[in-house]
Amino acid sequence: MKLTNSLVIGAFFAIIAICVPKRSDAKAKGSPSPEVDSSAASSAEASSARMRATAFKGIIASVDDRAKTFTIAGKDTSRVLKITDKTIITKSGQPATMKEVVANEEVRGSYYKMPDGSMEAKVLKLGPLTEAEKAEREARKAKRDEKRAAASAAATAASSASPTP
Repeated sequence: MKLTNSLVIGAFFAIIAICVPKRSDAKAKGSPSPEVDSSAASSAEASSARMRATAFKGIIASVDDRAKTFTIAGKDTSRVLKITDKTIITKSGQPATMKEVVANEEVRGSYYKMPDGSMEAKVLKLGPLTEAEKAEREARKAKRDEKRAAASAAATAASSASPTP
C-alpha cells in the first residue's frame, strides 16, 4: 500500500516536472518582464511608445528659428516647445512650414514631454479654428452630452428599480 502511494506521488511530481516549462524556455519564448541588459536606445524607443501627448493652446510669444522652438506665454509660466521633423504643422487646415510660425499668432496642438524635461510638439495648428474643426468640436460635445443623458437615465432607472427597506 505504501509502495503504491509512493509510486502515485512520484508519478504526479514527474508529470508536473515535465509539463512546467523551465525558466530558460520561458525567456526564449519571450517573457513579459524586460531583460536586464537592454540598451538605452531600445528603452528610449519603448518609453516614447508609451508616452501620451498633452494638449496645449495659446498665443505664440516668441519664435527661435535657429533652435526650432517657440514659446507660449501663460498666466504663471511660459512653455518652450521644440519643433522636430516629426511635428505636423498646419495652418487653416493646410500643411505649413516652420517659417509660418510667427509671434502673436493663435496656436493649439499637442506635445510630448521628453525624459530630459523638454517638450516636443507632435501636432501644431496655427490660426483660429477652421469651420471643420468647429463642426467636429460641436459633434463631440453633442455625443458627450448624449452619453451623459443616457448614463443619468440608466442611473435613475437603476435607483428606482432597487427596493428600499
